[in-house]
Amino acid sequence: MRYELFYWPSIQGRGEFVRLALAEAGADYVDVARAPGGMRRMLALMEDPDIVRPPFAPPFLRAGRQVVAQTANILQFLGPRLDLVPESEAMRLWAHQLQLTVEDLVVDIHDTHHPVAMTLYYEDQKREARRRAAFLTQERAPELLGYFETVLGRNGTGRYMVGRSLTYVDLSLFQIVDGLRYAFPKMMSRLEPTLPGLVALHERVSQRSNIAVYLDSDRRIPFNEDGIFRNYPELDG
Repeated sequence: MRYELFYWPSIQGRGEFVRLALAEAGADYVDVARAPGGMRRMLALMEDPDIVRPPFAPPFLRAGRQVVAQTANILQFLGPRLDLVPESEAMRLWAHQLQLTVEDLVVDIHDTHHPVAMTLYYEDQKREARRRAAFLTQERAPELLGYFETVLGRNGTGRYMVGRSLTYVDLSLFQIVDGLRYAFPKMMSRLEPTLPGLVALHERVSQRSNIAVYLDSDRRIPFNEDGIFRNYPELDG
């Protein structure tokens, strides 16, 4: 199976959680919008009247005739196919539940720089952004990262979030830690001593052979101020 990932070509964004899963599994995939003419292909597919169940927005994945949208939904679809989730239904539901909680945190991170509307520039909502960022750095991030730290510690040896081997949830939390270190270095410097399990998980994931190759390749788009994780020093605390 060759997978086609449709996402914006210049940012990591929500598509990066899917890219990491595909990279870890060594899957055959193409990042469609990054290829010549890819943006036209992506937009045409979204507007194709012959698609009965069209995606609302990227990211979405095409596998044969199947089109799957929404990050957590894509990972739920890919998990069994890429051997990135346990076999039991209960564990797969647990993985999906954790991934949905990751998505909650992603929304909170995004809203630090766009708390009013996505159609407004950051410069048009700076006052609101400062208030929203203070909520993230002082309350929401400590709360949710602390929750993930607790879940990790309660799972056997504390090496993985779900079951006894790596899942897409571990890859997603790698991305969360990596992104927050870029966007909120002061906050993470304060919080990381309280999150030894997540810090160790990030390190283990970064050293996995396929992930290390991916991170060192041009497939890994650098963090920038157009994506979810943005480094605005005035919002860090």
